[in-house]
Amino acid sequence: MSLTPALRDATFRWIADDPSDATRAELQGVLARAMGGDPAAAEDLQDRMAGPLTFGTAGLRGPVRAGTNGMNVATVVRTTAGLASWLGAPGLVFVGRDARHGSEEFATAAAEVMAAAGFDVRVLPEPLPTPVLAYLVRAHGAVAGIQITASHNPPADNGYKLYLTGGSQIVPPSDGEIEKAIEAVPAAVSVPRNATYTTVSDAEVDAYLERVASLPTGQARSLKIALTPMHGVGGAFAVEALRRAGFTDVHVVRSQAVPDPDFPTVVFPNPEEPGASDELLSLAASVNADLAIALDPDADRCALGVDDGGTWRMLRGDETGVLLGSLVLSTTESTDPLVATTIVSSSLLKSIAAAHGARYAETLTGFKWLARAGEGLVFAYEEALGNCVDPTHVADKDGISAAVVAADLAAGLKASGRTLLDALDQLAADHGLHLTDQVSLRYTDLSLIGATMARLRSSPPAGFESEDLLPSADVLRWTADGVRVIVRPSGTEPKLKAYLEVVEPVTDGLESARASGQARLTELRERVTGLVS
Repeated sequence: MSLTPALRDATFRWIADDPSDATRAELQGVLARAMGGDPAAAEDLQDRMAGPLTFGTAGLRGPVRAGTNGMNVATVVRTTAGLASWLGAPGLVFVGRDARHGSEEFATAAAEVMAAAGFDVRVLPEPLPTPVLAYLVRAHGAVAGIQITASHNPPADNGYKLYLTGGSQIVPPSDGEIEKAIEAVPAAVSVPRNATYTTVSDAEVDAYLERVASLPTGQARSLKIALTPMHGVGGAFAVEALRRAGFTDVHVVRSQAVPDPDFPTVVFPNPEEPGASDELLSLAASVNADLAIALDPDADRCALGVDDGGTWRMLRGDETGVLLGSLVLSTTESTDPLVATTIVSSSLLKSIAAAHGARYAETLTGFKWLARAGEGLVFAYEEALGNCVDPTHVADKDGISAAVVAADLAAGLKASGRTLLDALDQLAADHGLHLTDQVSLRYTDLSLIGATMARLRSSPPAGFESEDLLPSADVLRWTADGVRVIVRPSGTEPKLKAYLEVVEPVTDGLESARASGQARLTELRERVTGLVS
């Protein structure tokens, strides 16, 4: 493509308004190549200037680069100025960050804008897990919390995660209102900034660790743990949380122990991705561990690995979720507990809740909805490895506290000669075997996601009851006898996802049910893959 006058002029305006020397120079270089007739540069420029980043699941995410459609200082400054305007009356705001490219600079810019707007701004002292920020917002009654992170996105990305009063992620209509406020913000170079913020004390961070360390309800502590922070910020922090809880035999994957924004040993730093946890499982096998724990880079997600008949494997998010949910329901002191999961998660938690006389709720995907599931919430999970085991103090998914509670569960089972897999087998025997799987397709052309959803909506598969579940959320549900499929676009990645569940009664023994159920799940996966491809 060629450079249009409108694109050229918009680029000149952005360069003039950018407060960062580095990104001004970056975009000037792209513009110069485009003006010199380089079609690839013109296409790159069009993508960079395609429009502002918009609020997704919990805030902004995008590639770290110059331009309106990137994470950069100008984007952070204008977003924060819009947030300050929307909040109105000044109050307490916490700002945190992970260790990704640009995180320190972006966190500083956000803190300076809020401080100049009159807010009491407190910045976390170093790159720390996202749940620490969520805890502080809730514990101190802050009006907002800003965490610079892209969670488990690829290395080129960064993001701006926003919490409001109570420590929960933003939901509509707040996100749309904040976006309108951002539109009214002047050029980033004109936004006032002031370095009159303070640093969060060690004691305030320590309060989170002490709370997490108090969560175990069992007495057993004999447990060997293999752990990886996947090049993120949760490594030393998780080891300290486990130590305070009494779990001291922890072995960390050395090649992934230190924060590294390039994530050199994994293609995608997400424990859900095939191969991402290979080094963890290898370590677990070599040290003869009892439990493997993988955190995502900002440590709000936790995945568990187990020895399954001599071969180590990662548990699915649904398996981890029902194990932790069952433990919480068995130990909660609440007289009217509520547990929640999302519409795409396994239905097993519903049966477990009923057996405990607890209330149960389902929400749309995302912890911004789960955290608001209702009064008396004691546990929530989503199949994408998010677990909230202490919603009274952290109203969001929290990989650190989930790791500690998982260790408590595994240690108690080990003391009685059992494993996490034994506990899962017992749940299957009590409630039926629930097998889940996922079909996930990544796209480079995002328009194909909408086109595929439209096709599936207009031509549903034969043999299923098809339901347009919450059309505004673009979610389809297909059901048949003992079978459920949910299809939706991802809220954080360029993916289309199909969530599969097969429920098999355990009438002739667990092994027979597992063989029959697995055959049905394999057949379902093949069919759904063909439908969504």
